[in-house]
Amino acid sequence: MLVLTLLVAASAGLTILGRTRNRKTCVYIFKPLTTLLVLAFCLTAGFFQFNAYTLMIASGLGFSLLGDIFLMLPRDRFVPGLASFLIAHLFYAGAFLACGTDGFFYWPLAPLLFYGSWIFKSLCHFLGKYKTPVLIYMLVIIAMAWQAWEAALRVRTGSAWCACLGALLFLLSDSILAWNRFRRPFKSAETVKLGLYYTAQWLIAFSVKP
Repeated sequence: MLVLTLLVAASAGLTILGRTRNRKTCVYIFKPLTTLLVLAFCLTAGFFQFNAYTLMIASGLGFSLLGDIFLMLPRDRFVPGLASFLIAHLFYAGAFLACGTDGFFYWPLAPLLFYGSWIFKSLCHFLGKYKTPVLIYMLVIIAMAWQAWEAALRVRTGSAWCACLGALLFLLSDSILAWNRFRRPFKSAETVKLGLYYTAQWLIAFSVKP
């Protein structure tokens, strides 16, 4: 697992370097490779125990890989990429929803909805034809983050809190992506966005650990 973690970090670093220095070949190689390594880490962390949780997290990573490929293509494939990540979040949310059965917590939804409403309101004027797809996606990722937070409060294990932190970082990463694309590009956006994204995926993958 340590070796895979180091490989994930190295590949993610090369992806970020490729994006910041506009080296497309580097991005085409290492962006999907990083997600593949996270998927391998997920399966290794679960000791190849193909229970429902591991399979749903692995499926989410698979659709994330598809989304990565769509979003790095030369032609604009924003909507297919968005749809791929939306499906990934549905798999993640299903995995988190299935964690434990004791109690149910609604209060984490309030700050997440407040944050999502603020982001969408700030971007709404700039979204144009993407307004509806972005709104649907935002609702799904907020639901995913809520389920991860809610599961952590129910289960109260280190793995569950890793998934919760990963889900929140994923939400933050996508917020930066949207802000940089639609509202106001800023110099360090790619570094911050990808750093948060790969950390989020690694934490979610780590949560399959028994």
